[in-house]
Formats: sequence, C-alpha cells, structure tokens
Amino acid sequence: MSYLVLARKYRPRNFTEMVGQDHVVQALTNALTTQRLHHAYLFTGTRGVGKTTVSRILAKSLNCQGADGQGGITATPCGVCQACRDIDSGRFVDYTELDAASNRGVDEVQSLLEQAVYKPVQGRFKVFMIDEVHMLTTHAFNSMLKTLEEPPAYLKFVLATTDPQKVPVTVLSRCLQFNLRPMAPETIREHLAQVLDVEQVPAEVQALRLLSRAARGSMRDALSLTDQAIAFGSGQLQELSVRQMLGSVDRSYVFQIIEALASADGKAVIDTVETLRLNGLNAASTLEEMSTILQRMAVLQTMAASSAAQSVDDSDPDVVHISRLSGLMPADETHLLYSMCLHGRADLGLAPDEYAALTMVLLRLLAFKPKQAHTSAEKKTLNNLAPTQPATAIHTVKSVVTADPVVNAASVVAPQPVVVRSLPVRDQSAPPSTSPSAPTPSPSAPAPSPVALRALPVKKPAESHLDAPAAPVKDLEPTAEGDFWHTTVQQLIGAEAISALVRELALQSQLVARDTDRWQLRIERESLNSAGNRDRLAQALQKAGFDVQLSVEVGRVTDNPQRRNAAVAAEKQALAEQIIHNNPFVQVMVRDFGAKIIPGTIKPL
Repeated sequence: MSYLVLARKYRPRNFTEMVGQDHVVQALTNALTTQRLHHAYLFTGTRGVGKTTVSRILAKSLNCQGADGQGGITATPCGVCQACRDIDSGRFVDYTELDAASNRGVDEVQSLLEQAVYKPVQGRFKVFMIDEVHMLTTHAFNSMLKTLEEPPAYLKFVLATTDPQKVPVTVLSRCLQFNLRPMAPETIREHLAQVLDVEQVPAEVQALRLLSRAARGSMRDALSLTDQAIAFGSGQLQELSVRQMLGSVDRSYVFQIIEALASADGKAVIDTVETLRLNGLNAASTLEEMSTILQRMAVLQTMAASSAAQSVDDSDPDVVHISRLSGLMPADETHLLYSMCLHGRADLGLAPDEYAALTMVLLRLLAFKPKQAHTSAEKKTLNNLAPTQPATAIHTVKSVVTADPVVNAASVVAPQPVVVRSLPVRDQSAPPSTSPSAPTPSPSAPAPSPVALRALPVKKPAESHLDAPAAPVKDLEPTAEGDFWHTTVQQLIGAEAISALVRELALQSQLVARDTDRWQLRIERESLNSAGNRDRLAQALQKAGFDVQLSVEVGRVTDNPQRRNAAVAAEKQALAEQIIHNNPFVQVMVRDFGAKIIPGTIKPL
C-alpha cells in the first residue's frame, strides 16, 4: 500500500477539524445554519492555510445527503453519504476544480461556463472552484463577469488566490471575501503534537518548536517538514536532528553573541562567528534567530514584570536566557540591534563570503553601540573625587568656602554664614592638592578660636568657555508678522494638525504679508514648496480658523519659527551654562581638585 503524506492524510474534512481559521469557520457555519448563502465566495491567503480545504468542505455542506439520505444543507457534513465521499475522493461530477495557473485563457473559462446552463446531475448544487484565480487573463475575467454576477440558483462559485491585489475590482465586488490568516507557531505546534500522537511518533518539544517556526504560518509546510524530519530522524523527532535538517543555528550561539554585544566584548563575538563557520551553520539563520530573540527581549523590557511573567511560555527553556539578557542590555540598544539585524540580512548576498558579512554586521553593532556606558563612567569618576557631596540642587549652594579641601555637607546647604576653623591659607601660587583629605592639627596644639573666613577669589580654568555668551542665531531679524506666524505655527504643532514635510514647510517659511483672504510666505528650500504641502498647510490653517489662500515664493528668509525656536533654545543653553559655571561648589571642584566640565553635558531643564 502506498504511503499517504501527512498533509493529505490529515486534511480537515469538516469545519470542526479546521485549525487556526476560526473567523472563517464561524461565518460560513452561521451562513449554512441560517441558509443565507451567497452565490460567490473568494478565499485569500498565503500557501497552505486551507483555501482549497474550505472550498471542499463548503461543497460537502451544500450537497450532503445525510447518513440516512434525507439530509439537507448543513454546517456539519456527515462524511459518509455518497456526495461527501465522492467530493473527498475527487469524483463528484457536480464539483469542478479549475487550476487557473494552467488554464488561464478565455477558452478554458468559456468551456467551464458552458456547463453552468445544465442543472446538477448528482448533487443539490453545482460548485465551480477556480484556484489561483488571479492568474486568469483580462479577457477571461471579463467573460465570466455576467455569469458571476447573476448565476443560476443551483450554481455556486468559489474562488481562491494568494494574491488578491491582482484580482479585478469588478470580480471582488461580486464575491464575499474571506482572508485566511497565517497560523501562529503555537497553533501549528499544538496541531503537530496531536498528529504525531496519532502516528505514534516520539517528538521533543523543541523539535516541534523549530518545525512550527520554519513553517512560516503554513500548516501544509509544517506537515511536509514533519514528514521530512521523520525520515531524517529514523522515525523520531529530536531537536538536534531537526536543527541539522533545517540548517538552524543553535540558540546557545545566539545567546553568546548577544551577551558579548551587551558587554562590548568584540573578541568573543569574532570567536563565536568563527565557531559558526567551522560548524557550517547558516549566517542568515543566525541573524534571523538574533532578530527573534531581540524581539522577545524588547517585549520583556517594555512590559511590567508581572505582566511579562504571565505572557511568556514557561515551558520554553529559552525564557530564562532571554530574561537574563533583557536585564543586561538597555531597551534602546535592544531596538538598535534588532533593526541592524533585519537590515544586515540584505547585506549577506552582496558580500563574497557570508561569514565575513555576518562578522561586519556584528562589528557594526559594536561600533554603533550607544555611549551611555562611557557617560556613566565619567559620572562615577566625578563622584569618586568628592564622595561626601550630597545630591542637592546646584542653584541653592551659598558662596562659602572652607580651608579644608573636603567640602562639608553643612557648608553646602546651609543658608546662613558658616564659621569654620582658622587655618593658614594656602599660597594660591602653589599647585592645588589632589588629596581628598588634609592633615589635621596636632592634638597638643591649642584649639584655634573660631573666626569668620572671608571668601577667597576663585581661579577660572583656562579651558572653560562657559562665560562666553551664546552665538546669536544667524540672520534672525524679528518682524511683527513673524510674531504672529510663530504663534500660529506653534499652535498647529501643539494640536498635531501638521506633521512631516508640512510641519517643515511651516517652520522654515517666513510670513511676508497677509490679507484677509491671502497670505504670502517665503522659503529658502524649494524642495518643500510643493502643491501637496501647500494644500495640506492651507487645510490645517482653515481648521484653525484662518480661511485663507497660501502663495509661497522662494527667496532669502530672515525670520521664521525655526530660527525663533533656535534662538530660545540657545538662550536657555547659555543661561544653564552660566548657572553651572558660576556655582561656588563647581568652582571649588575645578580649583582644588582639577575637575573639568565635560562639554556638551549641560542641558537646560
């Protein structure tokens, strides 16, 4: 007896056996139960999701005669009557399947439609099923339009396609369209487990996970890969053999790479890639597995701890490793790595060696690693220089200086003048001491009487440039019309009425003149001066209460909202730098401990 492949042996024969298409099953079941039947159905979806299967089940439901021969239209075909058995075996004379990929001309379609004038011979309905209908020619589509619109009462059309975009709108409007979705890996894995349990084939859970992911949402592909895996593994499914058959990369290597990237260990990354090369593992599969792991890491980092614990599959052994890696890497870096892995797969085919391309993709991840680690290290270095300083607001520090190099917390936050010990003042010409503590007086020495210490002049570091005023914005000449236009544009942006190029047009343009029904704008970049941008900006202004027409000219601009915003930002930045530089505590740190203010680290609140 010839062997029947799993994809054909376990093809669903009724709606209850359908997997992963509940939305289609529910709609068809209700239509059959209430007898509200359309004359044409269009099933769309990728390969192997059940388009032909649903068509055959629908044909059985329309023509089922029941086990006793007295049945009618039903949503649960019996499967034992003559009509059900003939449709399953492909011998039912009133059910015709036409492959439009090989019969795409007008002659083939015309010969099919010639049969429509004859009533059913054996069943209750004639059912014409046209598979891959998008392959028909334009003349073939046109020849069937009239029959498809008003067929006889005994005729039903069932169309199936993987590319509904190529089906003419005139055909779509005559059909009920159902989109069969790609199936989730968990749904495929559960169905494979049931099939293998019936077949009495032992299978590891991780092997089923690999097969369900490799199926890409297609149940037929999953069953075909399972057939191949059973043959490859001599009657059993093990993770190692399935991974070897699929050419998948062991996720332990992927975990090593991500951990090395998180710790910026370039040598470990290169060593792991060399191991992949020696084992002959696929470079594209490596980036694909990395993308999958990084996506799951991003989900864990985004969700709350309690919610994340409920959303993950505890039976998946990778959860522990993914949770650990999500704590080693910041969220923004995870998203950056994910994006680079996706774009890096396109580079593999351009390089002479895919492993060299994989190495460059991973090294690019290290090269573009965010600099947060370096900033944190610099902050820690400054904190180590003054371990006793409290985290207080800088603008509350008083102009009080102590002779002791270690600044006491009370001298920083106390608003009243502080009385300190009278110690010899160090010569300012001497090099500043970098020691965190100063020698204390001998116990036998008489205690000095407390006196108020006069504030000493502070030396300004030669490399400091924070006193210099911010450079004025280039070519900004404020005008009265500019005030009005700046206020209007800020209101539009705040209300999210404009975005993208329209927002740039508003920000970079200058209001030259305005009348009751017409405003004149000027802009320097001609690329922004398009009809679409002008129309969308005029519509936004109209919604804001300005029913005017816009005319835009190209020329020199001296006052626009963008330059005004830049001027305000520069003023805030200069004020923030001045506050920091004039702060007594910062001056003490610069003078006595050789501290430096890192350029670019001061940001206004």
